[in-house]
Amino acid sequence: MATSVVPSRKTLQARIISGSIVLLSGSGLNTAINLAYNIAVARYLGPKGFGHATVIYTILVLLSAVTLAFQLIATKIVAQQPDSDAKSAVYRLFHRASWFCGIVVALGLVLFQKGISDYLNLPAASLVSIIAIGAAFYVPLGARRGYIQGTCGFRNLAANLVTEQAVRLIGSLALIYIGWGLFGVIAANSAAIAIAYFTIPVKLTGKAELPIRYSHASHETFQAAVFFAGQMIINNGGIVLVNHFFLAREAGYYAAVAMVGRVIFSFSQAVVNSTFPLVAGTSNEERRDLRVIATALALVVGVGAAISVALCIAPAELWTHLFGPDFSIAGKYNLPYLLALYALATVIYSLAGVIITFEMSYKIANTSWVQLAFSFVLLGAFCMFHSSLREVVLVQLFLMVALFVFVAVPFLINSLTDPKDILEPGSGRPARLIRRISEDAAIAEFLKSDFHVPAFRDYHKTLSGIVTNPNFGDPEENAKRRALFYIRHSYLWREIPPDTEWYEVEITKDDLSNVRMFPRAQWRKIASGRFSCVQIADGMRKREDQLDSAFVKKIHAISRRFDAEDHGLNAVILIGTSEAEPFTVIDGNHRLMGALMHSPQAVSRLRFICGLSPRMTECCWYRTNLLTLFRYARNVLTHSSRNPAAELARML
Repeated sequence: MATSVVPSRKTLQARIISGSIVLLSGSGLNTAINLAYNIAVARYLGPKGFGHATVIYTILVLLSAVTLAFQLIATKIVAQQPDSDAKSAVYRLFHRASWFCGIVVALGLVLFQKGISDYLNLPAASLVSIIAIGAAFYVPLGARRGYIQGTCGFRNLAANLVTEQAVRLIGSLALIYIGWGLFGVIAANSAAIAIAYFTIPVKLTGKAELPIRYSHASHETFQAAVFFAGQMIINNGGIVLVNHFFLAREAGYYAAVAMVGRVIFSFSQAVVNSTFPLVAGTSNEERRDLRVIATALALVVGVGAAISVALCIAPAELWTHLFGPDFSIAGKYNLPYLLALYALATVIYSLAGVIITFEMSYKIANTSWVQLAFSFVLLGAFCMFHSSLREVVLVQLFLMVALFVFVAVPFLINSLTDPKDILEPGSGRPARLIRRISEDAAIAEFLKSDFHVPAFRDYHKTLSGIVTNPNFGDPEENAKRRALFYIRHSYLWREIPPDTEWYEVEITKDDLSNVRMFPRAQWRKIASGRFSCVQIADGMRKREDQLDSAFVKKIHAISRRFDAEDHGLNAVILIGTSEAEPFTVIDGNHRLMGALMHSPQAVSRLRFICGLSPRMTECCWYRTNLLTLFRYARNVLTHSSRNPAAELARML
């Protein structure tokens, strides 16, 4: 990752707490205004009108998966940039794209307003068109908030959130007072979003070259969209389906219950919003400290537990006094019971959300797909089990516990089993990409350095030509070379993500601290648990006697070849997630070590080929843990019936 966006001597935990306090303070005021808004709307419109107002706003919230995707990824990539010019360039990219998406979302709402209105039993289809105006501004508002959040402008972010809620409240009361009723409430909601967009401060500097690849930005944004799609369905799908399955009065009850859940979730988001940019912009080693994620989880548990306890001890009369006498539910499972149960489900889901976003801050997190899958299971469960509001809330509680287990256990395993040799970019700058090459060219380089081994002895006479002088414009030759390569390396290469892009890169002595050797047996003897190629070279000089003598002689023989003008050594093959992240050597570690034993400057005389993919963390050769090893074992079983030698024989 790039250097920290907040130059400070404070620990990451301290910065998370400091940022969280700012945003929690803003969220407290924001929540108070939101509570006043909900109480006012509920009292003036009654359960039926309150249910309609809530479900219409929920449409916007569901669509805000796109908004929050832009905000999250803009935050992440802005936080990773080392200077203000690069941060501004990232913002301009996301801001343009967000306006395009916002207009598309608004047009979609207008186009399908009749169908949406009929499904939700709304009194008028035009209500959907009014909220569509807010949707058009809501998506680019996410990009703006992402820029502020990525630059750690937590006070400005908190102030903007409060501004939106204040306009919602004041506008709704004013329009209700002049007789607009439900239409006035929805209009105030749209106006609040537009005003929040224009009042958020964005200070940009001069233009700079975009510091990221479009493909990487698109991949990150898609991941965030998947995450927020699941989040929006989990948080709001129940409101939509209850409005469909239940009478308007009961839907109003559920809207009041869900409102309390949103209060808890908004507080947890304050923790997430401060944690995310700080983790994204700091070092791997610092964020791997389990105390960092424990700090964020403890803040969420503390806030959620306090609210849940308050709900348990609050008398039932409080809610009828706040919302009005029409919100009284007779029987054992009254409003306080439903509120406490829903609050517990929200706290557990908030904990799962913290873990997912924590992982997303520094990699492509597959847990986003897990959450999305659970969201669809939740919708299906609501459709099957909705005999009462209690049953609906219990379904949500059960599935949120299951989701937390599904994301927390792999995260814990990954944290405890990843190697501790965390690498940092040596100079804080990305490696220089010289040129893009094809996967066929990368395979040819790998094969060229490996063709002398006994496994290929039978093919030396017939296929040496396509190995030493490859013609990448010949598809048949490429297929033969790949089949030949797979005889020895099929299981290795199938772990490389299919979206990997291959480049020739420049690695100098200043970049060596960013290059990691795969922890093979010979390196473990001298690495002291850390596998940076620089540290291994230092260990080899100090503890050479711990290695096999034949292996040591081989390394020194390679080292002596650098005395010649033409050393004749083949390329070193690397893999990584991006040019700004650490690389792992998958072929040529002996050549690289020979260069280091000769002199650090000798490294610049080697040719380096690197495969880059945001999904490289799924590859066991890049990150070895229980999850990636399980994936490797699964792939071995899947392809165990393949016979590369027989396939090559058929080609020949």
